[in-house]
Amino acid sequence: MTSAARQKIGILTGGGDCPGLNAVIRASVKTAIHLGYEVLGFLRGFEGLVDPIQTIPLDVSNTSNILALGGTILGSTNKGRFTAKVGVDQTATINPELLRQVCSNLKKLNIDGLICVGGDGSLSIAQQLFEVGAPVVGVPKTIDNDLGCTAFSFGFDSAVACAADALDRLHTTAASHERVMVLEVMGRHAGWIALHAGIAGGGDVILIPEIPWTFENVCAKIAQRAQMGKRFTLVVVAEGACLPGGELVTADSTARDRQVRLGGIGQFVASEIQRRLETETRCVVLGHLQRGGSPTYFDRVLATQYGVHAVRLIEELRFGQMVCYDPPDIKSTPITASVSRLSRVPPSGSAVIAARGLGVSFGDTPGFENPFPESQVTAQTFAERFRASATDYSMLLNDYD
Repeated sequence: MTSAARQKIGILTGGGDCPGLNAVIRASVKTAIHLGYEVLGFLRGFEGLVDPIQTIPLDVSNTSNILALGGTILGSTNKGRFTAKVGVDQTATINPELLRQVCSNLKKLNIDGLICVGGDGSLSIAQQLFEVGAPVVGVPKTIDNDLGCTAFSFGFDSAVACAADALDRLHTTAASHERVMVLEVMGRHAGWIALHAGIAGGGDVILIPEIPWTFENVCAKIAQRAQMGKRFTLVVVAEGACLPGGELVTADSTARDRQVRLGGIGQFVASEIQRRLETETRCVVLGHLQRGGSPTYFDRVLATQYGVHAVRLIEELRFGQMVCYDPPDIKSTPITASVSRLSRVPPSGSAVIAARGLGVSFGDTPGFENPFPESQVTAQTFAERFRASATDYSMLLNDYD
């Protein structure tokens, strides 16, 4: 340590839980102890910072064997007095007196640096605390992977693994009964989970918030597969994908001081497909299954690096910063830069192009189109090649699946 005055670090986990939170806690505690700090964990997220203050000393003994443990040993909450996000790009101002009380409590507890682990809502709270003088640093956490300034947030890979596993299982039952299976996954503002899981799990249709779609195009894709002998289809839809008319499907429209709870678009899509095509269609909603369970090995490594480098930010007095992943390195960025913009799926990004190359439909076109429009091959030449190889292509798909 460079100063005898810096003796204690605090850590909290805010917002929704996800795999990898305990890995961050473990890494932060082990690193801090090696550097001579004491570590204090605040329970129930930001609520533990104010009356009644709820803390627990963290050391090697009570953070052992939690690397692979899901959830968070500190608990968390996305409700209560600290609610900063009420909608996309809409940040609520926390009561200034509440923020000042937090700063006072941190001083009384001799906290020299507070690690705030959370998504855009929790980090928006952390930024407001920093602006009133609290020594905070941030760690990005969200299964949606929609935080700006970082390539990946931990929890995302684990959620994708859960969704891809579900698609693997749905594939066999869909093929056996010649059904259309619709899988609804999380993704409020961004379709990263749906996109990556759809690619990894062999989805045929992927519907995400970033790409407008129509039922006509979705049904055309399903009909096209049937013509090729594929009498089943896997549809992956993000909960935040708007309907063709622009509406969101919500499970709770009464929220006033927080974001509305999404849910139900999967069943809506399934019912409409069945009505239009008169084909048996089923819907599965993964919901909180994507948040639970052990983190993947990738998330364990990423969360561990985040925890270690969060302590580094405190050691270097770089408050108001968030650790971020800029492959292959862990770097830092101002918290305000990360929460000021969401990371969304670029419609012309490489992952979308790859999916289109496989024949995946995003519901924006009625059929397969050249995914490389800027290549040397003209659209007419490409169409002629595709028609000429249609028979071989159909046989290839039959052999592959």
